Amino acid sequence: MGTIRSVTSRWLDDWYDVALGRACVWCSTPGRLLCVGCRAALPTGASRVRPDPCPHGLAPTFAAAEYADPVRRMILAHKERGLYPLARPLGEILAGPVRAALVPGGRTLLVPVPSRPAVVRARGHDAILRVVRVTAGLLRAEGADVTVQPLLRQRDLIADQAGLTSAERAANLADRMAVRPARLRGLARRGVRVAALVCDDVITTGSTAREAQRALTDVGVPVRAICCVAATRRRRPPRA
Repeated sequence: MGTIRSVTSRWLDDWYDVALGRACVWCSTPGRLLCVGCRAALPTGASRVRPDPCPHGLAPTFAAAEYADPVRRMILAHKERGLYPLARPLGEILAGPVRAALVPGGRTLLVPVPSRPAVVRARGHDAILRVVRVTAGLLRAEGADVTVQPLLRQRDLIADQAGLTSAERAANLADRMAVRPARLRGLARRGVRVAALVCDDVITTGSTAREAQRALTDVGVPVRAICCVAATRRRRPPRA
């Protein structure tokens, strides 16, 4: 039933793309939001990345692509313009970093980095949660024991991160994330050994990912890695 629903959903996405006169977000070919050629060129693997300077104690970090077009356009179109069909190819891209970070044994929690409630209300959807759910579905179909757990919440007090330095971002985010206690109690009742992968669309300075990691480890949830769709150009491979 799930497979039939998934196929039907993708067929409807394609039909709406054509019926509504949309065009590829990268090459502008009329039809789908991402044409066949551009979709085939999307990254499928993952690389280790590291902010420079790197927040102290940041978990191993993986990204599938550089934050540049066409991935950049896809992320912005999905997040800011509400082009929901792009969640599937973005979820396929994110699957590469998540696969690279998976370790057999136990259950892996995919924990999306939360946006501020006001931002979610303004956009009308939680973009990264939507993408992570696609990734989880793909990996479960491959036999991985993964589950999406929106454990984190972020307070509305935080200022806009745009234009801040690494140190300013870290100070802006300090203690701004917390774990939802009800969800944590639900995990505890299951008695299954778990580890978390913090998932986000873009990593810039690493401050947001590090704050999410802190909030989880403070309540006893071990964070195995940070997994992102893309990393900004200031990233470089970790030194040997």
